Amino acid sequence: MRLLKIGILVATAAAFLVTPAAVAGEIVIKFSHVTSGKKHPKYLAAEEFAKRVNERMKGKVRVEVYPGGQLFNDTAVLIELIKGKAVHMAAPSLSKFESITKKFRIFDLPFLFDDIEAVNAFQASGHGKAILKSLKKKGILGLAYWHNGMKQMSANKPLIAPADAKGLKFRVQQSDVLVAQFKQLGATPQKMAFKEVYGALQTGVVDGQENTWSNIYSKKFFEVQDGVSETDHGIIDYAVLVSLRFWKGLPDAIRSQLAAIVAEVTAERNGLARKLNLENRRKILDAGGKIRTLTPKQRAAWRQAMKPVWGEFSGGIGTDLIEAAQSFNK
Repeated sequence: MRLLKIGILVATAAAFLVTPAAVAGEIVIKFSHVTSGKKHPKYLAAEEFAKRVNERMKGKVRVEVYPGGQLFNDTAVLIELIKGKAVHMAAPSLSKFESITKKFRIFDLPFLFDDIEAVNAFQASGHGKAILKSLKKKGILGLAYWHNGMKQMSANKPLIAPADAKGLKFRVQQSDVLVAQFKQLGATPQKMAFKEVYGALQTGVVDGQENTWSNIYSKKFFEVQDGVSETDHGIIDYAVLVSLRFWKGLPDAIRSQLAAIVAEVTAERNGLARKLNLENRRKILDAGGKIRTLTPKQRAAWRQAMKPVWGEFSGGIGTDLIEAAQSFNK
C-alpha cells in the first residue's frame, strides 16, 4: 500500500510538471543573487547577462534578476535550484557549497593560488570544469565562474607576520576551510553573514576580516580597521548555476544561445572585476585608508604558516586537484 501511494504521488507530480519548452510564449528565467551594491562585479555581470538575453532573445526568453537576496540567500538557493521552480539561475559564493560537495573547498585553501591569472588558468582547465560538472548529480549545472577578486586581510592592528593574527577574532564565510585557516594562525574564526560585518567590526564583536578590494571599499570596512594587508591569500568567486531540471526542459537552440551569452559575459566581466578591484584599492587610499604591501619574504611566511590547512582538507578535495592548482602558479 505504501509503494502504491508513493507511485500515485509521483504520477500526480509528473502530470502537473510543465517544462519550459511546453509553455507557449516567453520563457522567464529568475536569476537570484545576494549582492546589492550596483558597482559590485557580480551585480554588474548578472545585469549584463540579463540585458543581453532580453535584447537578443526578446519574445523568446526574459531574464529577471533578483539581487540583494530578495528571493533566497546563497544557502537556500541551492535547494531551490534543485527544484527548478521558484528560481532557475543563481551565482552563490564558492564557499557555500559544503553541504552538497567538498570539491569547491579548493578555492578556499589559503595561498594555493599565487594570483588571479593562476585562478583563471585552473578554472579554464579540465579540472576546473569538472568541479562545475560535479553538481549535476545533485540536480544543478555549473555554467561558469564569475570573479569578485583576490582576498586581502584586515584587522584592528597591523598584520605583517602570521603571529600578528594570534588571539584576534576574524569574521569568515560559511566555510570550514576558512575556519581552519584562522585557527591555524591561533586566531578565533566566527561565521557571520556579510551584511553584519561592518557593525561587528565597528563594535568589536570581531577584530578583523578577509575580503576583496571591491567589498572592503564598498562596505567601508577600511573605516573601522587599522589597515589592510595586501595578502592575495585567497579568492572570492561565484559559480553561475542553473537548475538542471529547468535547463533540460529548454529547446536545444535556446539552451545553446543562453550558454553562449553566459560565456561571453563571463570573459568580459571577469576582466572588469580585476579593473574594479584595482580602482577600489586606489579609492581606499584616496579616502585615507592604510594599505600594507607585504614583501615576497613576508608573504612566503604567511603561506608557510597556513599550508597545513591544505593537508587537513585534501581528503575531500583530492590531492590531484591541489597539485593541479599549484601547477598553474608561475
